Amino acid sequence: MSAFGRRSGLGGGSGSRPAFGVARPMQGGPTARPLDLPPPPGGEQFPPINSVPLPGSAAAPPAPMPMSDGDGTGPATGEAMARLNERQAASGDASSSRMEGFEASVHRIKEQVLPRLLERVDPEAAATLSKDELAEEFRPIIGEVLAELKLTLNRREQFALEKVLVDELLGLGPLEELLADPAVSDIMVNGPDQTYVERKGKLELANIQFRDEEHLFQIAQRICNSVGRRVDQTTPLADARLKDGSRVNVIVPPLSLRGTAISIRKFSAKPITLDMMAQGGSMSQKMATALKIAGASRFNVVISGGTGSGKTTMLNALSKMIDPGERVLTIEDAAELRLQQPHWLPLETRPPNLEGQGEVTIRDLVKNALRMRPDRIILGEIRGSECFDMLAAMNTGHDGSMCTLHSNSPREALARMENMVMMSDIKVPKEAISRQIADSVDLIIQVKRLRDGSRRVTNVTEVIGMEGPVIVTQELFKFEYLDESADGKIIGEYRSMGLRPYTLDKAKQFGFDQALLEACL
Repeated sequence: MSAFGRRSGLGGGSGSRPAFGVARPMQGGPTARPLDLPPPPGGEQFPPINSVPLPGSAAAPPAPMPMSDGDGTGPATGEAMARLNERQAASGDASSSRMEGFEASVHRIKEQVLPRLLERVDPEAAATLSKDELAEEFRPIIGEVLAELKLTLNRREQFALEKVLVDELLGLGPLEELLADPAVSDIMVNGPDQTYVERKGKLELANIQFRDEEHLFQIAQRICNSVGRRVDQTTPLADARLKDGSRVNVIVPPLSLRGTAISIRKFSAKPITLDMMAQGGSMSQKMATALKIAGASRFNVVISGGTGSGKTTMLNALSKMIDPGERVLTIEDAAELRLQQPHWLPLETRPPNLEGQGEVTIRDLVKNALRMRPDRIILGEIRGSECFDMLAAMNTGHDGSMCTLHSNSPREALARMENMVMMSDIKVPKEAISRQIADSVDLIIQVKRLRDGSRRVTNVTEVIGMEGPVIVTQELFKFEYLDESADGKIIGEYRSMGLRPYTLDKAKQFGFDQALLEACL
């Protein structure tokens, strides 16, 4: 498959291979056959020998590029070029969120009612009430303001106005509507005039808008202040979380040139299990069985993938296989893991204060966690020198520890771990780092978000050991791309490599060796 996602099956012949007849030039070339003439004897792929000049002869034209199709018209190439032209034409379109119809009318009324409402309300008293209580208190006041403005609303408009006003004062304004939508998995605010959301893996423009930059900045501050973080011109970057556990990143001017930018990664209210992922096509049943055994048998697991590929979801699903009697510590920058175990203690880093003091890093928390008698340590994401401490924990009696990192393949994940340790102030030879990784990590799970928006487990790879300076791995499962359906859905197959797992001895200690062997063969 090409970089532009050309579907297999579009080339000449029965498969995706190009036709193997004599190469002809592109349309309009000196040997192109006019469309109104009958085909030459012998068919398109085998024209008469005397009609084609021999290479090197005086009449022979320069050797043309072979066409992807056998009939010389090149529909596959034409379709690909049409898609490229369409993308080029669409790339310059500036999109901004625009409310229409009912929402727009409620928004306009809110702009008129809100200033007068604030004159009649004590903000401190309002902050102590719940949303439902505040709506009850507002109802008669809103009626008075509407009478003053000589506006008449029906029941539906009045309820919508109450909700918008309560969200404005106690919630996150226009974002509340998107946060309440279970189909939305990501919210990306690019300044006050443009907001995108992700639904089913695809980005689309949201139908919301903020009043102005000040309005958006206030909402960003409200998010950060609720978890003890701050965002302003002196600290223009902030990581935070919402009450439901959704992860939030805020970046404000002068770093963001379009105004305040907010990125929210929502998590499903209903925990996702490995069985649900298998039923949804993210992995095969055999892969799900092998991963369940990996979680229950205390394999040291690294989950690798790109941004938004489902690493945290996979980590949450794997954590469900942890024995309830084990003490689990999770360490993250912004706490987003939602473990179901009774003995679970989440830890979170702390940024420095205005004087640049008081910072607590992931590495500090990993060192401290080793003194807290954990059975397993789970790191939300490793980005730097904490990788060395995590490997040390995996190798010193904390079997079953897990972490995530950004990488495109299992082999790249191992290289990134080596680089992260070497980036720190720890002076260790590269071979010693590689050996510690090989001794510590049992399994690498590669997750990927494909072109059609689906998230799939593409590789399950074991780390076997060292052979000279190289870390040796073996692949247990692999997702193989086959084709693409008419509606753009990627069709593939999960394949077991049929290899005997190297971690079989570890699974045997928990009584899962036979089940693991059957799943992998």
